[in-house]
Amino acid sequence: MIMSIKTPEVKILGIPGIPIVEQGHDLVALIHDAATAAQLTFEAGDVLVVTQKIVSKAEGCLISLQNITPSPFAEAYARQWDKDPRSVEVVLQQSRRIAKMDRGVVIAETHHGLICANAGVDQSNIEGEEVVAVLPPDPDGSARGIRNGLKARTGVDIAVIIADTFGRPWREGIANVAIGLSGIKAIRDYTGLHDAQGYELRVTALAVADELASAAELVMNKLDNVPVALIRGYDYPRGEDTVADLMRAPESDLFR
Repeated sequence: MIMSIKTPEVKILGIPGIPIVEQGHDLVALIHDAATAAQLTFEAGDVLVVTQKIVSKAEGCLISLQNITPSPFAEAYARQWDKDPRSVEVVLQQSRRIAKMDRGVVIAETHHGLICANAGVDQSNIEGEEVVAVLPPDPDGSARGIRNGLKARTGVDIAVIIADTFGRPWREGIANVAIGLSGIKAIRDYTGLHDAQGYELRVTALAVADELASAAELVMNKLDNVPVALIRGYDYPRGEDTVADLMRAPESDLFR
């Protein structure tokens, strides 16, 4: 007798057709309308990954550099590395701690506790001259709002991840990571379970929220204007974690 074996499968579906997002736009309506136009329906167990940039734009997290007066420190650093001192000042304002400043790059800890280049301040894909985007003040709340809004429209409860691209120590290139989430546990913890050889796993914990965010980037692409992706078929751990659950505690961080 031949036994049927189910092949594991995960689908990643980009949602095209979302227009240029501006301050005050209803992201839930834009996402729902784009999915409907693409003949995509939401299903229980889906994970929606939304790029931080459109969340920041919809929530008005944009700063005009014309309104920024750089500090003497920002002026000096910008002069040394041929940077716009106003942009440097915004980075400093968005930081609660500077981890490292070197070669024109500022590695900062944001007020959310995220550690990333330039405190997440970004000028790419922003309409208008001399305007930068900063991270949403509450990315978990942003994810929760999108999740609740889509549930109200569709009757389906899905998980939502807000994602942004971060660099990585020791490795070239950037990768999407989760900076906000709702309806999903950030980490799948295998500690205490046994592998196929009977070995007890002691420290294995996968950052599934980051892995899903990174997978979604494969269909988003920086230049294709696909800021939202739907992931289907992954049996993610349900829960109400926040992005703080992905942060390593200072006392266990070897790099502080």
